[in-house]
Amino acid sequence: MKQTLPIALTLLAVSAGAFAQAPDQAAIDKALLAAPGNLKAGATVIKWKPDYTYDTLKKGTSTIVCYDKSGQPNQQPFMVECTSMGNLPRAAQNMKLEALGDKATVQKALDAAEKDGTRVKPEFGSVWYHLMGPDAEHTRTHMTIAVPGATSQSLGLPDNNKSGGVWIMNAGTSTAHLMTPGE
Repeated sequence: MKQTLPIALTLLAVSAGAFAQAPDQAAIDKALLAAPGNLKAGATVIKWKPDYTYDTLKKGTSTIVCYDKSGQPNQQPFMVECTSMGNLPRAAQNMKLEALGDKATVQKALDAAEKDGTRVKPEFGSVWYHLMGPDAEHTRTHMTIAVPGATSQSLGLPDNNKSGGVWIMNAGTSTAHLMTPGE
């Protein structure tokens, strides 16, 4: 009987530890839904805190980082995103400004930051992968490539979608990014 109690307590402690990790694994799995298949294994997964810092749920081996933005201000009910680790300051600034309220207020704050030079620039050539929708069963993917400051003249690409090919959205700004047809 004396040996049974320590064994039972040990099993209980191990089981409690496994149950405590389950929510993190679910959060990791959800965030990784936005990553292309060949990038999932090496991706870092983070969880944003209310102060726009984050906890690392899974340390990766590549520069890709994924996180859940579901239900955050001005986001879809289901929204997961992956990008380069170097873009985390930009992502944090985006979330901070998106929390200001309605889309018009947010856009005004984004425009002001762009104008006064405080808008954090994303890494040139970095990819932003999104999976979003009203719920997990009804999502769409969206991918953009950041090209801050790029213009039609600098890249030789149009700044509108009229040609039907790749084009630069928000050309000449820190938000400039490549759009591809069908997204």
